[in-house]
Parts: sequence; C-alpha cells; structure tokens
Amino acid sequence: MASNRVDVVRVEKSASEWKSTLNAQEFQVLRQKGTEPARTGEYDKFYPTEGHFVCRGCGTPLYSAKAKFDSGCGWPAFDKCYTGAVKTEVDNSFGMRRVEIMCAGCDGHLGHVFENEGFSATMERHCVNSISVRYVKEQKEAEEGKVV
Repeated sequence: MASNRVDVVRVEKSASEWKSTLNAQEFQVLRQKGTEPARTGEYDKFYPTEGHFVCRGCGTPLYSAKAKFDSGCGWPAFDKCYTGAVKTEVDNSFGMRRVEIMCAGCDGHLGHVFENEGFSATMERHCVNSISVRYVKEQKEAEEGKVV
C-alpha cells in the first residue's frame, strides 16, 4: 500500500549560500529564527479555498489551504500540516516553553505550534511567519495531521 505522505528532500546549504538565495528578511526569519511583526505578513488575512503553502527556503509542501484558519493572532494559522513535512523542537527561551516548528526539508524556522487552545478539532495552532512560506495555487493531495 503506497503512502500519501509528502516527499521531503533534504536541502543543506551554508549560511553564505542561504544569503545568496534569500533576501535579508527571509534569511533573518528562516535561518536565524526571527519573527516578522504581527499583522504585517502577506498571508495573515489571506484565505484561499484551494492550493497549498510551501517552504520559501526549499519548496517543501507544508500546509494545505484547507488547514488555514483565522485565529486572530496576527500571523497565518494552520491546524495541521502535511505528514512528515514539519518537525518540532522545544524552545525554552524567553522564560516559557514553546514548540518551534521547522521545515523538515531545510530546517527553516516557520514559527511555533500552540496546543489545546480550542480553535480546531486538532487542538493545534501552527503560528507561521508569512515570510517563511509561499502560496501555490495548485492543489496538493497528501496526508495531513498533527505535528505534536
């Protein structure tokens, strides 16, 4: 039986190689774990009915348009991701526990996932920087699920 998972291809680049392919803001967020200011990203209030979102750094498919919802947090929010496309790391900076989400293809920083807030059936809110992703109009059919 064939799996309906996203094919993740690892992309390894040096900092100088990333700097040559990303603009300064993309590099700061994706490679240095920065955060764009709330309510400034191009996808904050963007709700397509079809298509998907890919990593801006390496093109790995991450989220379906159907997984995006309005959480009011000021950043794009998704309640699930393509299985195997997003990985996590516990972030204990700033005196609190957060779960960082990163692209499984290139380790690019996407944002953080918050649990048990009640926004959706998955009980996950992936709070993603717009600059970390790019919208693609074509539909991508793949298994989706929780990351934590």
